[in-house]
Amino acid sequence: MRARAFFALSLLAAACIVLDAHAATDTAAAPGATEPEAAAVLTARRIHTEDPAQPQVTAIAWDAQGRILATGEAKQLRARYPVARHVDAGDATVVPGLIDAHAHLMELGYALLRADLSGAASKDEVLQRLRVFAASAPEGAWIEGWGWDQNRWPEQTFPTAADLDAAFPDRPVWLLRIDGHAGWANSAALRAAATAEGARALEGDWQPDGGRIVREGGRPTGVFVDAAMRLVERAMPARSEAYRAEALSRALAAAVANGLTGVHDMGVSREDLALMRRFADEGRLPLRIDAYADGDREALADLCEHGLYRHPAGRLEMRGVKLFMDGALGSRGAALLADYSDEPGNRGLLVTDPAAFGAAVVKARDCGVQVATHAIGDRGNRIVLDTYEHALAGQGAPPDHRWRVEHAQVVAPEDIPRFARLRLVASMQPTHATSDMPWAEARLGHDRLAGAYAWRRFLDLGVTLALGSDFPVEQVDPRLGLHAAVTRQDRAGQPPGGWLPGQRLTAAEALRGFTVDAARAGHDEARVGRLAPGLRADFVVLDRDPLAVPAAELGDLEVRATWVDGQPVHTAD
Repeated sequence: MRARAFFALSLLAAACIVLDAHAATDTAAAPGATEPEAAAVLTARRIHTEDPAQPQVTAIAWDAQGRILATGEAKQLRARYPVARHVDAGDATVVPGLIDAHAHLMELGYALLRADLSGAASKDEVLQRLRVFAASAPEGAWIEGWGWDQNRWPEQTFPTAADLDAAFPDRPVWLLRIDGHAGWANSAALRAAATAEGARALEGDWQPDGGRIVREGGRPTGVFVDAAMRLVERAMPARSEAYRAEALSRALAAAVANGLTGVHDMGVSREDLALMRRFADEGRLPLRIDAYADGDREALADLCEHGLYRHPAGRLEMRGVKLFMDGALGSRGAALLADYSDEPGNRGLLVTDPAAFGAAVVKARDCGVQVATHAIGDRGNRIVLDTYEHALAGQGAPPDHRWRVEHAQVVAPEDIPRFARLRLVASMQPTHATSDMPWAEARLGHDRLAGAYAWRRFLDLGVTLALGSDFPVEQVDPRLGLHAAVTRQDRAGQPPGGWLPGQRLTAAEALRGFTVDAARAGHDEARVGRLAPGLRADFVVLDRDPLAVPAAELGDLEVRATWVDGQPVHTAD
């Protein structure tokens, strides 16, 4: 309690977070120069720095701008900086700030404002939660929900509009699947969509490019996959600026409460970047956001016209674009080289036409923009690899491009070495494996599992493995990612020994994936990811040592405090 009380006092003393307007030029003091005065020295039982020069210390010191001056032993640093404020973390363990290398802040915020359907074990439970949510929702507003997963239900089949109509005959209902790649509408929402698109626009045997309307007898059943979801969403009322700001505020608070000091936000629109920029201007960004533009649209056009973006306070930047190749495995939209084992004749969806994708990749390359592409199925990943290889062989390809494949979930084993050869980043999410393991083999068959969620195969080839969660698809909690990466088990410890245990990571490798390698994936290693002189004082205070506790306890670590730029942005109290 003494350490917690100290953090609470520190938070009060630091009501105004100090931002460094010159963060882009972070450097340690030049040799021979007068050493800057430290603003604070933090001491703890153990500090893992991820700095090869001093991997474990008991103290760090930083200046008033939040730049680390020195790391070392507590007694020496307190003597070296006698007038610096002393922050005593007691018996806690400190690690570099955790970075989620693939997430969606605005979608998390919207999910927190919608009915929470995650974990619902049946359609009846979904309806029960919706009734509770609807009782306090504004009169006449659409009922929105997030997180249903038919794989958790006894029948394991897609739901229909009729399943919702008895409870909501007149009020439109729109519910997003847990992966965000499918939506479930009631009949009132279907009528609204038909009015917006044309009376019979949803009927027939046609399908939208990159999507699928699930139909029976030519009529929509209520489920829309990938690009088809827009047919319903275009009929929904536009979100107000106040609603969007509330969503972002809630998402940021949830992130820092779980120990995140940085997020790679995949798919940020021009409008969402403007909102984040306003938060940054007002000093309301408690963590760092690496925003990736939402495909070949306005935000990418802005990068090409005006150059890569970075806010002067150092907590917001956009230097990359997030493209899409295929859908998700759970909704059978991931593009596979062969049929789904549990649905013959279906090989998934290409969300983007390969020619259009290739043009977008070359456009980004020529604008100096980092490319990151969603690819889940083995066919989707192969198309991305082929396209990257062609583009990187062309003129203007940057030597240190660090192009990324987001998810790389199911890759043909012969394609995995291409990630190393092309110097790509594999951006993967450990909890996807533990969420998908109950049904992944049914989708893929046993043989294709050889290249599924294959973290160890990538790492052993020297591929940069940046770890994240894909929140709100998974929970906004990197501790769960550490647990899944090391155990390949769910929180109940199943299956014994772990699922496909040969692909497990060590605790040190998992921590590196959320720190050093996540920072490298965003070209941020000169600022964050380690605790070393010249870098930012971004760190997390934990109750126990993630490199020493039993693997089964990694998900139970307590976040005592989250610090960014040498200031607390969250304390447990």
